[in-house]
Amino acid sequence: MNDGAPRSAILRHTEAVGRGSISMIEMMGHWGVLVGESLYWLIAGAKLGQPVRMRAVVQQMMEIGVFAIPIVALLSATIGVMLAIQGIFTLSIFGAESQVVFGISLSVVREFSALITGILVAGRSGSALAARLSTMQINQEIDALRVMGIHPVRYLVVPALLAMVVMLPALTFLSDMVALYAAGLYVSFDLGISQAAYWSQTIDALSNGDLWHGIGKSAIFAVLITLIGVVNGASVTGGAEGVGRVTTRAVVQAISAIVITDMIFAFIATR
Repeated sequence: MNDGAPRSAILRHTEAVGRGSISMIEMMGHWGVLVGESLYWLIAGAKLGQPVRMRAVVQQMMEIGVFAIPIVALLSATIGVMLAIQGIFTLSIFGAESQVVFGISLSVVREFSALITGILVAGRSGSALAARLSTMQINQEIDALRVMGIHPVRYLVVPALLAMVVMLPALTFLSDMVALYAAGLYVSFDLGISQAAYWSQTIDALSNGDLWHGIGKSAIFAVLITLIGVVNGASVTGGAEGVGRVTTRAVVQAISAIVITDMIFAFIATR
């Protein structure tokens, strides 16, 4: 009898792990189906008489990209100055303050701009996408689209995915420029380095590969944010409480996926 309780606990734990693993596999399969259907409608939609609505794509690009410029610029400038402060403080221990530009440039372009921009967009646009789709699901608007012969993926998912893939890398590039400029201002103020010398060192420190490393990651982040928002929005149950749950879950999952993906990229790129 004493062995029964531990065995039962082990079985419950094993069952929970199995259910979680199956759920994760199902979710990844759903992601793959969504990507496939999105590519299908993007390529073949016009031939089938149901092209992707460019007006919807432009509207999503405005919501995801243009309206996010102020907050992205503000936080990018803050990150740039923060890196400059910490870099100068750390390198001053070794008397190598003049080398801070190389650390700032690589950190901003390869890591921080893509990461911070992805997290911002996940919290801002990923949550909005999950909330909109979950509300439509509860109100049976998605079923109404199917009845009218409108495929929900073409009508709802493709415009958001296309806009996200275009605008998140663009925002990341903007973040690169703003963060480097703000860092340059602080470096000039603290170390007395001219802007010409700062930008010359920045250009010497960076390569096209560094730039595309960050922008390429941001494109992957864009796909993850969109898929996670769509899957969570479509899986809503209940009323307003359900909308809140899936919105929160979408943000947490998207940010977690971004950070884990960034870690994997960093590991692979430094091997």
